[in-house]
Amino acid sequence: MTSSSREGEEQEGPVIRDKRRIDPKTGKLREPAEAPAPEAPAEGETGGSDEEVSSLKTQLNERLADLQRLKAEYDNYRKRVERDRVAVREQALGQVLSELLPVLDDIGRARDHDELTGGFKSVAESLEAVTGKLGLEKFGERSEPFDPTVHEALMHSYSADVTETSVADVLQPGYRIGERVLRPARVAVAEPDPNAGADESADGGE
Repeated sequence: MTSSSREGEEQEGPVIRDKRRIDPKTGKLREPAEAPAPEAPAEGETGGSDEEVSSLKTQLNERLADLQRLKAEYDNYRKRVERDRVAVREQALGQVLSELLPVLDDIGRARDHDELTGGFKSVAESLEAVTGKLGLEKFGERSEPFDPTVHEALMHSYSADVTETSVADVLQPGYRIGERVLRPARVAVAEPDPNAGADESADGGE
């Protein structure tokens, strides 16, 4: 075997590269090899075309519109749930308080006849206070204008003392919670006397 063939075999063996940062001979820190500079883009090449930028903007606007629509739908859903929750609460509360109206009527009649005394008076006042805190409102007064949406006319008469249809007497008070009427006020109604003007003319003629 010749020396040239032995040299070829030696060159085909493993190649060992010294990557130590400190030179074992000098004991000094080796300078890192410089990274190759990035190649400049060829002339005419750009990072993205105008069509791609326009497409991205369009997609972004579409996603933004989707988010705005989703937020509006969620806000409407939340408001609807809140309205339903309040309506259910008022309905349940109205049913409970409606069952107490006869008791409140008895308390009112006892008060009118001066029979609300002793322990009964204390219990009655506590019950009225609790129902008031729950939003129960009593209505119906004499001489107020008659309103068919909140008054139920049980008696009717004419009077020269009124100029419009009015409540002459309250036979049973009404109750409501907010805008919801649990029971209309049952009243006697008085209308202006249509003969009042004719009678005055006749009296003046005499």
